[in-house]
Amino acid sequence: MSDAHFIRRAIDLAVENVRLGRGGPFGAVIVHDGVVVAEGANLVTHSHDPTAHAEIVAIREACRIRQSFELRGCTIYSSCEPCPMCLGAIYWARLYRLVFASTRDDAAEAGFDDSFIYQQVPLAPDARSLPMTNLLREEGARAFQAWRQSPGHIAY
Repeated sequence: MSDAHFIRRAIDLAVENVRLGRGGPFGAVIVHDGVVVAEGANLVTHSHDPTAHAEIVAIREACRIRQSFELRGCTIYSSCEPCPMCLGAIYWARLYRLVFASTRDDAAEAGFDDSFIYQQVPLAPDARSLPMTNLLREEGARAFQAWRQSPGHIAY
């Protein structure tokens, strides 16, 4: 199967999601060696979960199926260029490749504008519009110390 086949499936999931009234116009498909591992559609409004973007839904399902927090060797096909949250999840899941159809500009024209988040991410915490406070940093470091010393920790 070709990239075009899988990206069309992601687009079909997005359109179907809108028709069913389950959420936004976004779909994602995760593939390994030409076989679909998992699919996802945007379920934000349906599930009352702001993190239930199509890519996140698909990543969660693929990880559940593969019994792993990593998706090395897999490609994710998304009906639209992922938002910053989804892009971060794609990196964290260590997907091999991303293929997308619509761009973030296309999404913005439809009312899904992530440009503000893209602008905020590179700023220092004290320069962001969301008030942020760094508190008890030294005490918080105890968790990382415990992690480093744990014989059962899994390297990321």
